[in-house]
Amino acid sequence: MIDVVQVERTTHRMRSENSAESHVVCLVDDDPLVLNSLRHLLASDGIAARSFDKAETFLAHIEVHRVSLVVIDLWMAGMTGLEVQARLSSMCCQTHVIIMTGSEGPDDERTAMQEGAIAFFKKPFNDEEFLGSVHDALDQARSS
Repeated sequence: MIDVVQVERTTHRMRSENSAESHVVCLVDDDPLVLNSLRHLLASDGIAARSFDKAETFLAHIEVHRVSLVVIDLWMAGMTGLEVQARLSSMCCQTHVIIMTGSEGPDDERTAMQEGAIAFFKKPFNDEEFLGSVHDALDQARSS
């Protein structure tokens, strides 16, 4: 005989874990120093982060996990941040995107914003402005 209370507890725990996972900020950059710095910055503000050093690894992750926010480097080996953003759009997911770059082309920011990025930061950027954008995106995700 199945214990209904146990099933309800397990279902609630799974929903809570999935919900908690969705509010982990994903970081995608091929530079381990940048990933480490961003992870520490977010942690200092109480925000959990998961790092990916390859865009393809992140895209595989998002196929099975709900992600509220991803911070993507514009220029990476293998796939650009704009290409990752386009793939996310084609997947019809509700993931918010922040693009960051150390060197931008003349139309990169405009293109990223037109494609739905909520913010665009040129490295080095102001930590408080960055954290504000992260909090705004997470707040929007929680209310939707």
